[in-house]
Amino acid sequence: MAMPAFEDNRAFAVAEDRNDPLARFRGEFNFPLDRDGRGPVYLCGNSLGLQPKRAVTFVQQELDHWKDYAVDGHFHIPEPWVRYHLRTNAGFAALTGALQSEVVAMNTLTVNLHILMAAFYRPGSERYKIVIESGAFPSDQYAVASQLRMHGFDPATGLLQWSPRDGEQRLHTEDLAALLEAEGDQVALLLLPGVQYYTGQVLDMPAICELGRRHGCRVGLDLAHAVGNVALALHDWAPDFAAWCTYKYLNAGPGAIGAAFIHERHDRPEGFLHGWWGNDLQTRFRMEPEFRPAAGAEAWQMSNPPILALAPVVASLQLFEEAGFDALRRKSQRLTAYLHWLIQTRFGDRIGTITPDDARGCQLSLVVRDERIDARALFERLCALNVTGDWRNPNVIRVAPVPIYNSYEDVFEFAERLSLALAA
Repeated sequence: MAMPAFEDNRAFAVAEDRNDPLARFRGEFNFPLDRDGRGPVYLCGNSLGLQPKRAVTFVQQELDHWKDYAVDGHFHIPEPWVRYHLRTNAGFAALTGALQSEVVAMNTLTVNLHILMAAFYRPGSERYKIVIESGAFPSDQYAVASQLRMHGFDPATGLLQWSPRDGEQRLHTEDLAALLEAEGDQVALLLLPGVQYYTGQVLDMPAICELGRRHGCRVGLDLAHAVGNVALALHDWAPDFAAWCTYKYLNAGPGAIGAAFIHERHDRPEGFLHGWWGNDLQTRFRMEPEFRPAAGAEAWQMSNPPILALAPVVASLQLFEEAGFDALRRKSQRLTAYLHWLIQTRFGDRIGTITPDDARGCQLSLVVRDERIDARALFERLCALNVTGDWRNPNVIRVAPVPIYNSYEDVFEFAERLSLALAA
């Protein structure tokens, strides 16, 4: 169904915000400071989400518990620390389309990828290659290359890249299929994103999972730019594993604790790494030498979770539950469509986007088409006008109107300030 027509005026944006059933959630977040008399236009949730006001309350509550109860906080407070990580399970399951037993809050993203690859990347002499997308986030590139080296393989031959076609930025699923037809009997693992971080393209995750199964490959998904942004159905798609951070669209703070998904068919995989906190709670504090794994994804934990880092995650997931992801996604589609429409309407001959119209979440990756414009200087002028997006070499400005706290007027004001920056 076609979206209603947009208008290029502030009155339209204000009316959209007035009629937005999610508008109240904007007041749940702290925004950056004004600068030179200009309020912030914050469109950088794809990199770091804003601070939920209730995160401050949640962290302070645990600081108070630490102050008042000390070690007894593990067992003798209303939400004992020994079970605190379980407070995230329902929220993560809802956002990822998983069973609660398939998700767990632990570590940070790249650490989790390594832990998961230690279990699921089991190369043989013939089947040892790993497939990533070309231009993958550097941390993923480093992680898979190091895994190959640790197993005695050269990344120059063991790392395969799914690439766009000449002259394009888009990844085509049929090209991945062709790559696997040619190389699949040598591929041990696909490690691919839900949303490509540079272009903002939402990949066909169910098709990726099906291709992996068809060719006998393990499948892992990096959902850093997908969770809290686009609809996910991990249990049904059935990748072997997935991992994500929580500081982007999940607004849990810089370097916040991440999370992982392990499909229920791997409830007791052989050879995964063990740690104390993965031991079944009923026997954990007996301090016995034998490891007795907890049920489901909880067994993959190693250390007791950092409570002060988990508290903002719990706060943010509470907001997602209140807003409802379906409603957030509907607003996101319209909000980003409005931004795209304004870019086309005002700047179509000078500013474009490499994000596919039919495969996007919140993010638009803007590029300067007019060769007379210095793209980096344009980005710096936007920063001076108190616009926060982010720059990616060689010429991309990423902006992401996040539905839980961004408004239509934010989007309109971005277009206004982009006009000013271009005229400077």
